[in-house]
Amino acid sequence: MSPRWVMIKRAAELTGYSVDAIEHKVKNGTWPQGRLWRKAPDGRIAINMVEYDKWAESAPQVA
Repeated sequence: MSPRWVMIKRAAELTGYSVDAIEHKVKNGTWPQGRLWRKAPDGRIAINMVEYDKWAESAPQVA
């Protein structure tokens, strides 16, 4: 079973997005705080992989 919350480096490995791309999505609001990411008690950003999957699956697919 995969962890629900992972650090940005691990999220990059799992999603194929670069660390820079993930940091950009966090900073520009593409990924909402509290749902797709949050600050851990030590101040590092943790990504919610369950919510990432929902986000990735939310785009309409065209034939």
